[in-house]
Amino acid sequence: MTCWETIQAYGLRSIGIGENLLPKTDFTLCQQFTLIGSGLIWNIYFGALALFFGFFLANAVALAKAARNPWVRKPAEWFVFVFRGSPLFIQFFLAYEALVLLPKAGIDILGLHVNTSWTTRAWAGALFVLFLNTAAYSAEIFYGALKSIPKGDLEAAEAYGLTGWNRFIRIEWPTMLRLGWPAYTNEAIFLFHATTLVFFSGFPAFAQKGDALYYANYFADKTFNPFVPYPIVAFYFILLTLAVTAVYGAVNTRLNRHLPSNRRQRIRLRPNLIR
Repeated sequence: MTCWETIQAYGLRSIGIGENLLPKTDFTLCQQFTLIGSGLIWNIYFGALALFFGFFLANAVALAKAARNPWVRKPAEWFVFVFRGSPLFIQFFLAYEALVLLPKAGIDILGLHVNTSWTTRAWAGALFVLFLNTAAYSAEIFYGALKSIPKGDLEAAEAYGLTGWNRFIRIEWPTMLRLGWPAYTNEAIFLFHATTLVFFSGFPAFAQKGDALYYANYFADKTFNPFVPYPIVAFYFILLTLAVTAVYGAVNTRLNRHLPSNRRQRIRLRPNLIR
């Protein structure tokens, strides 16, 4: 089988398109690059959706944390504290154990039957955990940015008659994003890296349709040589990091388009080595 035929056969295997059986012998470098790249589709799926939905929840939690009403502020503070204070792997474990307790036949709510069997699958359960985790970290970033808005900007808004929602949507929210975006970019990069933990969590990969680390582990077990598949995973994630940096850098440029070039915040890669 040529390399092009291998790509056609295994390029989309992780989402159920192509060959059903994994190669058993005579593993080639092309097979490893192709299958690990195929598994990366799931890592992109987890990271992209968690970031998309987590962004909106993070904004809401940041505003709730800055609220004066303790009934609004305290739940937001505890949400951030719990998800930032506990390891992500433990969150995966606890979430899976909790979802397993749901009746497999489903539950009835107000006369409606809700199926629960899908909640223990990685595409749903693991995504839910990543969504809550990144929302908590991002909320703290945006909360800090919200508190860092110069008072002069708020006073100028009041002088122009902007109050309430108009002041928030036209002054506070754009400034909050501009100040917090470089740190939020690093959170996005870390989240994509954290998607590899799904392989170690209790959420199973059905029909051998796993992420990049799933296929890397398969080749490492079969060839007894981890120094080929795991560097391939690292190579793919470096490319993914460059793509995320480029996209978020373009957004950062857009957010700071009104500032002189010497005052624009540039995005710098600052990986979270300990979390």
